[in-house]
Amino acid sequence: MPYRIDLFAVFIFLGIVQGIFLCVFFLLKEHRKNKSNLFHGLMLLSIVACITEIFLMYTGYIIHYLYLVDFSEALGLAIGPSFYLLVVSLTTGKLSWKNYLHLAFPVVYFFLQLPFLVLPEDAKYNAWIGSYHPGLEARLFDYDYDPRLFWVTDNCTEISLLSLFLYSTLGLTEIYKAFKRRNESFWHPVTGVLKFLRWEVFIIASAALGILIVKLFHDHDTGDHLFASYITVTIYLTSFRIISHSGFFTQAPLTENQKYKNSSVSGEHQRELLIKLNYLMTSKKPFLNSDFSLPELAHQLGTTIHTLSQTINEGLGKSFFEMVAEYRVKEAKHLLVDKPNIKVEEIAEQVGYNSKSSFNTAFKKLTGSTPSEYRLAKTKFVK
Repeated sequence: MPYRIDLFAVFIFLGIVQGIFLCVFFLLKEHRKNKSNLFHGLMLLSIVACITEIFLMYTGYIIHYLYLVDFSEALGLAIGPSFYLLVVSLTTGKLSWKNYLHLAFPVVYFFLQLPFLVLPEDAKYNAWIGSYHPGLEARLFDYDYDPRLFWVTDNCTEISLLSLFLYSTLGLTEIYKAFKRRNESFWHPVTGVLKFLRWEVFIIASAALGILIVKLFHDHDTGDHLFASYITVTIYLTSFRIISHSGFFTQAPLTENQKYKNSSVSGEHQRELLIKLNYLMTSKKPFLNSDFSLPELAHQLGTTIHTLSQTINEGLGKSFFEMVAEYRVKEAKHLLVDKPNIKVEEIAEQVGYNSKSSFNTAFKKLTGSTPSEYRLAKTKFVK
């Protein structure tokens, strides 16, 4: 039997190579500490295993590795749970031991599949041609037992599809809750994480739908290369997304300001942080506390002092202290007009200043008048 090397085979093979690279990237020690990277890596590893088997079976190279026939079935069942755990880790930021139980079924399936996996090569050959080349003659082999003794192992395709649709639904539910909590539109999200998760649930759901369509129109596994090619496209898109969010292409030349030259903070991350910053400052008003500081603000926003400082400097074009002064003066302007009977000293304290002189200096710098002059002018205007 000649090997089948065509455009599908080449495309899938390159996707396998790219997928292995991404798995290494996500599962490196420093990266897998982040749970979302760990589950993303596990999902990619499962996908790579599945399309590797399809590649070997489709091209005929499986003849040299018959022990790998159907080796990826259990890993295929790990794709859905890995995706769901990826969603949960990004939307809630925490996982309990119960969440890991979602990975139990793929492990159980592996042990149920062992009666088939330990069969000799003649049996594996028959399984291969039965799926990909049903017209060829099988090898003579005496089966001492039913290798697909359990119902689930005899209906792997149906179970895999059910798993993908189930976890796509569960993932979409969690994502929808996250959109509601952040009060963002599902079709026009602002937060980068929500954009990413919306895309991922589309990928998983469409892949499941693609597998279903292929299985309906192709007997056995003769159309597996079609959805393997589609999944390969998603691997390339994942690579593109990672590269596009890299700081490599935003490096400044030596002639430019070198203050943040080693920073890996992306423009999208800065935009997300600025949105969170604006929401916190306008709704919670932490600047009203006289002890308000950059470390405290970084803690409330869940980021580092360096990242926050860079975001304020580059995104707002001002320092932390200038930003705080603007918020305090803006709040004081409202109080000076709305509460004309309160002394300027008291208003200074209410907006976070410990002394009237500091308040007057900041107020005049930003408005061109002292608080008393501003109040007088506004009061006359109202009258």
